[in-house]
Amino acid sequence: MTWNRDMLAFLAFLALAIAAPAAVYPVFLMKVLCFALFACAFNLLVGYVGLLSFGHAMFFGGAAYISGHVVKVWGWPTELGILAGTACAALLGLVTGAIAIRRQGIYFAMVTLALAQMVFFFCLQANFTGGEDGIQAIPRRPLLGLLDIKNDLTFYYVVLAVFCAGFLVIYRTIHSPFGQVLKAIRENEPRAVSLGYRVDQYKLLAFVLSAALAGTAGATKAIVFQLASLTDVQWQMSGEVVLMTLVGGMGTVFGPIVGAGVIITMQNYLAGFGEWVLVIQGLIFVVVVLAFRRGVVGELMAWWRRRAGG
Repeated sequence: MTWNRDMLAFLAFLALAIAAPAAVYPVFLMKVLCFALFACAFNLLVGYVGLLSFGHAMFFGGAAYISGHVVKVWGWPTELGILAGTACAALLGLVTGAIAIRRQGIYFAMVTLALAQMVFFFCLQANFTGGEDGIQAIPRRPLLGLLDIKNDLTFYYVVLAVFCAGFLVIYRTIHSPFGQVLKAIRENEPRAVSLGYRVDQYKLLAFVLSAALAGTAGATKAIVFQLASLTDVQWQMSGEVVLMTLVGGMGTVFGPIVGAGVIITMQNYLAGFGEWVLVIQGLIFVVVVLAFRRGVVGELMAWWRRRAGG
């Protein structure tokens, strides 16, 4: 029953996404999809494993730099550039996760934040990243040698396909036996240990998967905007993805998508307010925490269950 409902919701979203470029600028939609995948990847870790990372920007921004460099400087095809960014994010996730999962709670969060700051300063100093200028004018080479992704509309549907692939990987993971173990770890880790599960291995694998998908989002965004910059890897980006997840609904399948849509739309259409956008975001965050403690999607699901039960 739940699977049917989720699939119907996904198909409705897909139909809306396919038709959306007729009314909305494709570049804006691509940005929303990239951040939606980023938020979904983060939600896999915090919503289903209970590990709050304050350093996910290192995977998002790190993959953007790698993708931009191999495509622009080494002349790699676009698809290989995105895969290279994803692979490097997964490797970074393996190293970071092996260090961070030794701690829990706020200590885990602080370790990820500290490691993310190390990556930020590396990106600031490394020669290949371009320092404060970043990597600019990343070329959009034909995808698979066939699709001309210089056309925004064509590239939008490619980004939509990338998002759908990543989303379905996350959905399958959540609803697999592996996903059930992750939920058990989130609910009661000592009990999962007593049942014989190698908890650290499960958490590490989930961390690497989350990092890889965050990297996919960052690498794709670098190609979309033809730019990889320090903005992608700084700690504020980690804060934004936390905000997106909480606004949409942590631990829900579609919540991060809604949260990303809300936050990116605010940033885009309230840009005229300058720095006041951050204040407005903060107010919305406070309202959501106080009035919609489960997030927008979480509250809607709770309301639907009460209605169905009544």
